[in-house]
Amino acid sequence: MEKNIETIIDFEHVYANYGSFVALKDITLKINSNENWVILGANGSGKSTLIKLLTNDMYPNTEFDFKKKLFGKDRWDIFELKKLLGIITNELHIKFMNCENYITVQDVVTSGYYSAIGSFKHHVFSDEELRKAEETMKFLNIYNIKDKRVYELSTGQLRLAVIGRALIHNPKAFILDEPTVGLDIRAQRIFINLFEKISKTTPIILITHDVSEIFPEITHAALVHNQTIYKHGKKEDILTSKNLSEIFDTDIKLEEENGRYCIKYSD
Repeated sequence: MEKNIETIIDFEHVYANYGSFVALKDITLKINSNENWVILGANGSGKSTLIKLLTNDMYPNTEFDFKKKLFGKDRWDIFELKKLLGIITNELHIKFMNCENYITVQDVVTSGYYSAIGSFKHHVFSDEELRKAEETMKFLNIYNIKDKRVYELSTGQLRLAVIGRALIHNPKAFILDEPTVGLDIRAQRIFINLFEKISKTTPIILITHDVSEIFPEITHAALVHNQTIYKHGKKEDILTSKNLSEIFDTDIKLEEENGRYCIKYSD
């Protein structure tokens, strides 16, 4: 039986400011649970602010009339929301990388139950929660290093632990912020293959400036340019050489083969 389609993101005319600086303007975007999206833009275009809006870590400028709904609701307990969104950002990775030395892989994964950075004495886990954490680490092939300290991990191992932190809730959607940054070629391939697998059952919203991170299961694309959504829709209509030349302000040729993309620069 086909799954019911749910609206994950429903934004209309959203503005976001840092003081007097307008970080995003007139954002309109709707993402449904039967879609996988890439949100593509250059550095400084507003992608980081958009992530904060998606995760409710930032709120719109209320001087403007707007609609901002997540999973059909405009108000959320932020901890409840983050159980529904599997959030994997480079900022989160760095926070764990700079944690106290005693934090282990298992601590990173189980910290997701409390939306915390690390493990604390008041954190108590049920047998079911520990079983789920064990299953998740085995699925990600990091159970054998569950007692390793964060400072002993490679970039790829820590990234897998952060993914495990998001997976333990069986989230309704994943938000991935440049998920392969800092990884070597082999690790990049492992991660992209993992996201492809996850995207078959759970919608993914991939935020990136790198077209090589886009995998075939991505169905839709939104381009962020000049602090707004420049264009959005089905990926075959949006991911074109003309559009990408515009948002990256350089003459490029976008090539696609079997759902994989690469960029060539014109001389």
